[in-house]
Amino acid sequence: MIAFVSGTVAALAPDAAVVEVGGVGMSVQCTPDTLSTLRLGQPAKLHTSLVVREDSLTLYGFADDDARQVFVLLQTASGVGPRLAQAMLAVHSPDALRRAVATGDEKALTAVPGIGKKGAQKLLLELKDRLGAPVGTAPAVGTPVTQGWRDQLHAALIGLGYATREAEEAVTAVAPQAEAAGGTPQVGPLLKAALQTLNRAR
Repeated sequence: MIAFVSGTVAALAPDAAVVEVGGVGMSVQCTPDTLSTLRLGQPAKLHTSLVVREDSLTLYGFADDDARQVFVLLQTASGVGPRLAQAMLAVHSPDALRRAVATGDEKALTAVPGIGKKGAQKLLLELKDRLGAPVGTAPAVGTPVTQGWRDQLHAALIGLGYATREAEEAVTAVAPQAEAAGGTPQVGPLLKAALQTLNRAR
């Protein structure tokens, strides 16, 4: 079990980062929020979960251990693999997921790509006694984005499985919200708004 990796950020992609640890580049799958906290050439520490498959070893990374623990717990529900668990954490913070499960909020879960109404109902039942209660007040969602928010949001949507055209339309749809925020827009709220737009269009 690799509990965390700590080293210099050697590369960044839309859905992953490469962290150099002792001369070895470790590829770590990350959510857009986690990636937005990383900078090329800068030191970073990611809490990780290693997923072992017959044909692959995949390392998933998180900004804190709470997100890593929720990632692991989500996969105890039937039908939830690492990709879907990561998509859930790309859309919602750990506490937002706890709150959604605690209050039976189907709408929050169906905002995640790959989860329909029936799937959300099933997840609410299965996760109710596993995730626990929210641990704090509602946190600010997302991390300030210093690079072009359009590029990052577009890359995040592509990483979640949307077509290029769908991603472009969603980015255009949330542009007024980003401009209204002023300063540096946050990727979390914009991603949620974009996913809601895409869900309405389907």
